[in-house]
Amino acid sequence: MEKISSAIYEFISTYVPEEDILTEEPMSRHTTFRVGGEAQCFVRISDKEQLKKLIPYLRQVEVPYFILGNGSNLLVSDKGYEGVILQIGNKMNTITVEGIHIRAQAGALLSQIAKCAYDKGLTGFEFASGIPGSIGGGVVMNAGAYGGEMKQVVESVLVMDIQGEILELSGESMEFGYRTSIIKNRPFIVLEVCLKLEQGNKERIASDMEELAQKRREKQPLEYASAGSTFKRPEGYFAGKLIMDAGLRGYSIGGAQVSDKHCGFVVNTGRASATDVAEVISEVQERVKDKFGVSLETEVIFLGDF
Repeated sequence: MEKISSAIYEFISTYVPEEDILTEEPMSRHTTFRVGGEAQCFVRISDKEQLKKLIPYLRQVEVPYFILGNGSNLLVSDKGYEGVILQIGNKMNTITVEGIHIRAQAGALLSQIAKCAYDKGLTGFEFASGIPGSIGGGVVMNAGAYGGEMKQVVESVLVMDIQGEILELSGESMEFGYRTSIIKNRPFIVLEVCLKLEQGNKERIASDMEELAQKRREKQPLEYASAGSTFKRPEGYFAGKLIMDAGLRGYSIGGAQVSDKHCGFVVNTGRASATDVAEVISEVQERVKDKFGVSLETEVIFLGDF
């Protein structure tokens, strides 16, 4: 693995405090799968000015970088990441409420925003209360659950392009689709999201959130580390049912397993490596394709060399 030069570290440290620049940082600490090797350089971002300086520079010196949110749909190779991880997390997670609008910086967790909406008696965001991601990642993939999705509530998104220019995209221009958005295909970085909700009844909001939480507890393997739903829903089918019908319930390699509780989840039973997880995913895709002729596409993003 080629080392990142001291000149690059020096440049980064001009704009980022030393305590927010970590070297050889285990990515298992930063993904909900709890697996993954070390990132050569891990930078905790606290404002858009840092990104404005770092992104164009890293591109100029041809050092690979990856924008990390909460790591809730990410599988990082056991070999780690040869480059710079820029984490937009709890140093960039301010939430403000103006009437029926909520503005949230990209690092704010969906669960925090849902709680804030409840506190202010705003309805429309209950579906996101149990999704374990940040709003930045949630907007990129049009996160959704139980009939709700980001598309329904996003009014505008503040993004940065690779030149460091800041643009505001309207909800309509986000090209939201099933687990996708314009940002999936364009190198934009989400900085802030404005949601438009509705005035609601606090008791009703609380009861809806509890009902969804109960459904999750009953149907999802929340007791294990995972990245949520591993596969996208193939048109006309349910991924979990295809996997179960292929005889793969409980199928495991090392510490990675197709969940007994919900076959659409690959979980880390406590001692999995990223390779274990990747191999289980690959076997599931192969068997479902062989048996039903259906290609399962992952929701999970693979980072690094597998």
